[in-house]
Order: sequence, then C-alpha cells, then structure tokens
Amino acid sequence: MSIHVYTSKLVSLLWKDLMPERCDCLLVNTSLATMVEGGVPYGAIADGALAIAGDRILYAGPRSDAPDFTAEQVVDCGGGWLTPGLVDCHTHLVFGGNRALEFEQRLQGVSYEEIARAGGGILSTVRDTRDATEGDLLASARARLQPLLAEGVTTVEIKSGYGLNLATELRMLRVARQLGQEMPVSVRTTFLGAHALPPEFSSADDYIDHVCGEILPEVARLGLADAVDVFCEGVGFSPRQCERVFAAARALDLPVKAHVEQLSNLGGAALAAEYDALSVDHLEYLAESDVPALKAAGTIAVLLPGAYYFLGETQRPPVSALRQHAVPMAVATDLNPGSSPMASLLLAMNQAAVLFGLTPQECLRGATRHGALALGLGSKGLLRPGMDADVVLWAIGHPAELSYGVNFHRPEKVWRGGVCAPAA
Repeated sequence: MSIHVYTSKLVSLLWKDLMPERCDCLLVNTSLATMVEGGVPYGAIADGALAIAGDRILYAGPRSDAPDFTAEQVVDCGGGWLTPGLVDCHTHLVFGGNRALEFEQRLQGVSYEEIARAGGGILSTVRDTRDATEGDLLASARARLQPLLAEGVTTVEIKSGYGLNLATELRMLRVARQLGQEMPVSVRTTFLGAHALPPEFSSADDYIDHVCGEILPEVARLGLADAVDVFCEGVGFSPRQCERVFAAARALDLPVKAHVEQLSNLGGAALAAEYDALSVDHLEYLAESDVPALKAAGTIAVLLPGAYYFLGETQRPPVSALRQHAVPMAVATDLNPGSSPMASLLLAMNQAAVLFGLTPQECLRGATRHGALALGLGSKGLLRPGMDADVVLWAIGHPAELSYGVNFHRPEKVWRGGVCAPAA
C-alpha cells in the first residue's frame, strides 16, 4: 500500500473517531457536486452523504467514509445530485415600472445609447421608482425574486441606482434588506448611486460630489449597503468620476464593484482592480492586456449574458484570456427592466454556455462558488465541512443538465442556512 493511500485511510479513521456523531439532517442516496476545485470535474462524489448541523455543513463526502451519525432527520435523496445553493451575484430587481415600450423601440432599430440620451433608459425607470411607495417596490420586487428562489437561488445581490437621490436610494436599499428578512434568501445590498446622471443635475461632476459627500455617507451610516458600485461607461460616468466614488467608498470601509467595458473600453476594469474590487461586471470590451490586473487583485469577472442577448450585442467577453490568467468567472442574471428583464439564473447559465462558450462546469461554478466570491462571501458556494448549509437537491443524472436544458429543472428541496423547505 502506498504512503498516500495509507495516510488517506488513517485520516479517514481519525475523522470518524474525532468528528461529532450528531447532526440535524443527514442526506444520503445522493451524489455531490461539491464544486471544490483541483480534483475531478464538479468536485463530484458518487454515493455521497452530507450532514448539516445548525447552519453549517458538518460532513460532505463519500457515504462509506461518513461517521455513524445520529440524525434528527435522514433524507433519502432518491439518487439525485446535491449542489451548493445558487448565487445570483448581480441584480437590479428593486425598481418601479417597466420598459416594454423601449424594447419595442429597439426592435425598430433605435439603439440603447440613443434611448438613454433621449431621456429614456435608466432615467425612465428612475422616474417610476421615485414615484413608487416602499410598499409598491417591496411587492414588485418580491414577485421578481420568487422565480429565482424557485430555481434554487439561496443568495442574491440587489443594487440600488434607480433613485439617484437620497430618499429613493435609501428606500430601495431598505426594501432589499426587507426581502432578506422576510424571504428564504440571503441578500447582499449594493449602493449604485453612480448609475446615471439624474435630471436635476446638469453636471456629472456636481452629481458625483453629491453622491460622495451626501448620499454615500448616509447609506454607510445606516448600514444599508454591503458594497458600492459604479457604471463606468460613455452613457454613465468617466473613469475619473468613478475613481472618486471608489475613494469615498474606501474611506468608509466599503468594498467596490463596477459595471465596466459593457459598451466600450474605458479602462474601468483595471481602475477597479486598483481598488481591489470584489468584481467587475459585463466585460464585453475588456482589453486582454487588462486581464492580469484582475488576477493580481483577486477580482472576480462577472459575465452577464442576459444583457448581451437582450441588447443583441456581438462583442463577446474575452473568455479565453480570463481562462488563461485563471481569473474566476461568475455568471449572473443582471435582472433589470431595461437590458436584462430575466429572472432565471439557470437560463443565464445556458446563455453563458451557448453565447460565451463557457463549459457547463464553469457555468455552475460561476453561479455558485465564484458568484459567492464576487460578493465577498467566502463561506458560501461549496459543499465542504464548515461552509454555510446552502444546499440544493436536483433530480438529475449529471450536473451538466443544469446548463443544458432551458426550463427543464426545478429543485426537489432547498436548504438555506440549514433550514429545509420544499422548493417553490
């Protein structure tokens, strides 16, 4: 017997002897897509078992190596697969109104930029959001969130950015926090005050002064944001203006994210990396020469194929360069009223495969572990002892099926923080 095999068996025996034998829930008759990297595809374990104690995973591994648990509940998974809970790391799901008429305009040949410069686009949603009450925003956001939960999403990021004034930005962020309190999902909130120039400001510099000097400090004082985002684009804000927001966020100990290189290359991704951004998102026009900066900063590249699809874009993100430099790629819906009115992370995974050329394994990792890292959540996105017990059971024969079929699959069961409820 080799030293490696002997050592593995010894560790397994010691693990059984030392590990607590009680758990709240034991899942058996299952395969695990642990998404742990460095081994077999998907970190797959056939004939596995997973034990939950409190809100954490206690054991995830081969059934043959598991301790003889005394479990409050044993769940026969019927031969299905367990994955980490899905993470939608980029959404704008709190907003008023919709933009169906602008969709019709675009189909008649009007560009996204032309609509925005004519007062449509983001600003039309700003008007509707400012007019909506907190109850209105909560009700409509709840309805948009429900389809994501029905697909196994256990963590979602929600941005502000459709208020562009203090009162409405705070209202949006309060609604986002409330969704996390009343629905079975972990919510991370992001302040996106630098999303567009509001109509009451004629100068972008003056508005950035307002964001950095008045809105952002109040958001931070109230503890309503987990991160700060910007829209670095020709129809948004310049890199210099975005850097002012990054500096203000850093002074308030808030991490940053950035919408960058969606419609043009302004160098926003490299700038965000200088501020150790959690993520840079969109990236269709990202220069390959800027990719190493993302790797050096530990910044996640968030791909948003829904917007690419809905806007009929043709410039794809530099996926090969991101792979070459081992930059983690997340996949998210970008759920929003103007460029990605899509409440399906499974569809986003399929689009990432078909439109951007990601493998199904990359898609699932992008919607689990890498999505969690894009939110700064190191305890989510893997099936491994000590991780958050966000777990989804699927009646599938292989994890690739989750990216393969459109509207084929819904979870059998979902555990969030160790609490199980039948999937919606």
